[in-house]
Amino acid sequence: MSTKTKFILVGLTFISAFGLAFSVSLHRPTEKDYISISPLKNDSIASVEAFKQVYKVLMSPRCVNCHPKGDIPLQGDNSVIHSMQPKRGKDGKGLYAMKCANCHQQSNSPGLNAPPGNPNWHLPSADMKMVFEGKTAHELAKQLLNPELNGHKDIKMLIAHADDGLVKAGWNPGEGRTVPPLTYAQFKKAWITWLQTGAYAPAQ
Repeated sequence: MSTKTKFILVGLTFISAFGLAFSVSLHRPTEKDYISISPLKNDSIASVEAFKQVYKVLMSPRCVNCHPKGDIPLQGDNSVIHSMQPKRGKDGKGLYAMKCANCHQQSNSPGLNAPPGNPNWHLPSADMKMVFEGKTAHELAKQLLNPELNGHKDIKMLIAHADDGLVKAGWNPGEGRTVPPLTYAQFKKAWITWLQTGAYAPAQ
């Protein structure tokens, strides 16, 4: 094979690969794409009932406190404004010298109501705030399903998110704090059931 022929073949291969990558990048998942991914069984009643259980957890202080309306996290079982008033920052990990990790260490600090810890402690980032505070069950379900609001997650990624270390930390909040109203196993089962039976949003 001549050098010229090899050059042409390499060029065509590059153009084909670039064209495929470009066409894929043009399509970002939408809510319609998400809903159309084959659920185990389309069951609106089971799906809505499962999300009602999920909603109880997401509205607990362990979740709401890190998903506030504003850029300051909430704290305590009564979800009051964080006493140190740290700001979200672009990456959700704090602003300037006041970083979340300054107080929230790799694990829970010892003592009553001491700062809880996790290696990845943070708020959602500034460009994807994922607000839970004040949301109805309908609003929150729709938000969780919208790839433009949920971190571009598809159904598989949403299911996997239940195993995220920071999600699990809600059931290990440290001494003096209540845990969510469901066990972690119950929450995960309800979360997956909701998603795999059609991911229906409650009417309200």
